[in-house]
Amino acid sequence: MSAHAKKRKVDAECRVFNKNWTAKYLFTEVRGKAVCLVCGEKIAVFKDYNLSRHYEMKHGEKYKNVTDAERARTSEALLAKLQKQQGFFTKLHTSRDAATKTSFVIAHKIAKTSKPFSEGEFIKECLVDSAALICPEKKEEFEKVPLSRRTVTRRVEDISCNLELQLQREVANFDFFSLALDESCDVRDTAQLLVFVRGITPDFKITEELAAMRSMKGTTTGSDLFMEVNACMDTLGLKWDRLAGVTTDGCPNFTGKNVGLLKRMQDKVSEIDADQELIFLHCIIHQHVLCKSVLKMNHVINVVSNIVNFIRARALNHRQFVALLEDHGSEHSDISYHTPVRWLSLGKVLKRVWDLKTEIREFCEMKGKDIPELSDEDWMADFAFAVDVTALMNDLNTKLQGRGLFVHEMHTLVKAFMKKMLFLSSQLENNNLTHMQTLKEVTPSADHLRRYSSMLGALHCEFSRRFEDLRTIEDEMHMISSPFTCSVDDAPSDVQLELIDLQSDAVLAELFKSGSLLDFYSSLKEENFPNMKRHAQKMLVLFGSTYICEQTFSMMKFMKSSYRSSLTDDHLSAVLRISTSDIQPDFDALVKAQQRLDFSH
Repeated sequence: MSAHAKKRKVDAECRVFNKNWTAKYLFTEVRGKAVCLVCGEKIAVFKDYNLSRHYEMKHGEKYKNVTDAERARTSEALLAKLQKQQGFFTKLHTSRDAATKTSFVIAHKIAKTSKPFSEGEFIKECLVDSAALICPEKKEEFEKVPLSRRTVTRRVEDISCNLELQLQREVANFDFFSLALDESCDVRDTAQLLVFVRGITPDFKITEELAAMRSMKGTTTGSDLFMEVNACMDTLGLKWDRLAGVTTDGCPNFTGKNVGLLKRMQDKVSEIDADQELIFLHCIIHQHVLCKSVLKMNHVINVVSNIVNFIRARALNHRQFVALLEDHGSEHSDISYHTPVRWLSLGKVLKRVWDLKTEIREFCEMKGKDIPELSDEDWMADFAFAVDVTALMNDLNTKLQGRGLFVHEMHTLVKAFMKKMLFLSSQLENNNLTHMQTLKEVTPSADHLRRYSSMLGALHCEFSRRFEDLRTIEDEMHMISSPFTCSVDDAPSDVQLELIDLQSDAVLAELFKSGSLLDFYSSLKEENFPNMKRHAQKMLVLFGSTYICEQTFSMMKFMKSSYRSSLTDDHLSAVLRISTSDIQPDFDALVKAQQRLDFSH
């Protein structure tokens, strides 16, 4: 055996604790070191000589007349005492870790539900009082849970960092991703830019998360927005060459052709790959809401708004109107204001006023308020038409809302609505009111029906004009959503041969019918359909709307209200990340990090 091999053997033996040393020298092993059971001194190297020398020098005199059997019993007693002490501290650590983890879980729920950080103190009071009644012996354990306002604040910060770290790991697996961008001001007039990312992995797993909330204290030009988006992408590790598309609400600083954000993003991508073209989409829901302006119903909306304001503006009028509804046993208990910024508000208000038109007439007569339009047949016909049309548009709006919708699904809903407009326009022209239930109640004249028919035709044309950006990718959306019925001639040249192979495979056709779109494309073999899978990833990852941004802004205005205006931008960002995230925080890792922090202090 070589000298080097002998040395390795000796080193290996020095790392192994001999159990006989416990009874012989009164030593035991604790965390890789030999610990004396009598004095607690530690010896790093496991050598018989080292342990023997310590025993003879420190404890030899005390135990020189003790027999081997007595020394063995003594070692067992000392070892039991040490284990009891260790068990006490282990139990102490376990109890402390449980309290720490509980505080993290509760802080997560506080942020998830947009509650103030000080709610932790109230929750702790409830926990302690409940424990005192249900399990008094556990009351002290609940009192140890740290839930002060400062503690909850730190916990929320740590949870947000943990979620961002997990998102960074997810981002590394993205083949492609898209962004949804929107900007709004909070109660302190700070411009807040929301950046949501939707990424897709090679196995077609889709992740949709808040990438960042960037606070902008100064200007919000296209250059400023680009710097913030670029910083966000750098922080998460998002690569420009994997960006498939960007969806915005259509503001000029986003869409400017020369210096807007989207122009700068396309220039950045072109620097990396001159052939890469980003897909820019204007939020489908915003477009849909803007389309209703072509109907020119202001003469109806203004009168309805005046009626509502007359009833709601004065407290006495409001109380009396509510009492009138109760006396009549109406199915509606009140009437609501019209709020233009709320997408569904107009249709709901028009419908409510129509349903309560009899009670409103009676109330106005009782109060001496003259509203001649309620007795005007022409105006009532326009009112009924407005109720039916806004109901149809509200129905489409509701379907377009929601998280995780694919852009081809939203486009299908829009196309179906456009077909409905043409169909209803034709029916009205033929004096057919089958699908216009409210309009049917007033039996409008032929002239009215022709005018309403032309208005629906104008609405169809407005939809067609505003959704031009979707028509540029319509063929590709159809290919991805219906690969077995689309035309090979209309498909991009790099997938035409793969598409023929796909359409000729009966097994894949059955798989397409039985499973989801993501499962179907995930099952395709990379070696057989590489380009098809790449096109599918780019289409499926696109945001069809910025509805998720609008939802988050609603949360922001609730969190940072006039009563919580001192909430810092960093804390607002942390709370928004937690409240919008589908990722579960790693509470065990957070507790371990807290242990290291406590130990360092």
